[in-house]
Amino acid sequence: MARRRGGPGDPSPAKIIVTAAVLIGLVLVSLRLLPGSPFESSAAATWGGVGGGTAITDDGPATRRSRPSPSPSPSPEPLPFVPRDLDLDLDGWYGWSLLDRRSGEIVGSPDMAETSTTASMIKAWIVADYLRRTDEAGRKPTEAKLADLTKIIRDSDNTRTEQLYTEIGRSESIKRLLKTCTLTDSNVAPDKGWSRTALSPRDTARLGDCIADGKAAGKEWTSWLLKEMRLVRGAGDFGIRKAFPSAERKTIAIKNGWVDRIREQEIHVNCLAIGDTWTMGVMLRYPIGRGYEYGMDNCRKVTKALLRSAT
Repeated sequence: MARRRGGPGDPSPAKIIVTAAVLIGLVLVSLRLLPGSPFESSAAATWGGVGGGTAITDDGPATRRSRPSPSPSPSPEPLPFVPRDLDLDLDGWYGWSLLDRRSGEIVGSPDMAETSTTASMIKAWIVADYLRRTDEAGRKPTEAKLADLTKIIRDSDNTRTEQLYTEIGRSESIKRLLKTCTLTDSNVAPDKGWSRTALSPRDTARLGDCIADGKAAGKEWTSWLLKEMRLVRGAGDFGIRKAFPSAERKTIAIKNGWVDRIREQEIHVNCLAIGDTWTMGVMLRYPIGRGYEYGMDNCRKVTKALLRSAT
């Protein structure tokens, strides 16, 4: 049989080669886009990824090198205090303690675990204990009761304090204090009244933190109590916050105590303060002949010696 020769309509060998090359190219491209294929592209974009390709942003093309580095986290504001050994020429005994409310770290004088009687400083707990337990019982203090509590905190009213202390179980309330606020140095003074409760400077700072974080007065009443403590006035407005510039004083919650102990022939002065990020306790005992003003001024003096601005 005679072999057929190619006619004018038959493709030339060159066209066949070109067509085959195009088809092979299309197959290879398809294989690169097929997931799992050995020819799959390793530079495929991913959602939010940082692949080797160019990312498109509202600002135009940006390579990996041109992307801004993440901003470092800002350093926390330092406390307004610089703990240091104090060598103040004061009569009697004094101790101090500072608590960083952000970390829970406590620093203080070498004798910050030594106790002294609280006098009126303990009223902050007595009011907190009443408010928390009242709320837990599903009740709300009357307006008249809140007015009494205001007198106890702002004006350090002893008569109203004694009535409230009896209402909440007397020394049972102090036992709740030790447990609720996890105090380690302090103790109850059975049948000797609220004024004889023994706290240390370290536990005083812990009490301040216990009030500030809501454990003492409960979620419902913590803000109210802190507001009242910022409004302490008259004879009770002395000590720690007086060491601060006047503009800052109104932001610091306080409760102080002062009493003359005839039996011991001493005056006991105590200061509790609560700031946004810290709490502080200062306690002093000294000869009774020195008078109240001596301790009140020295509570401020101890604080001022520890302030960062003092450096």
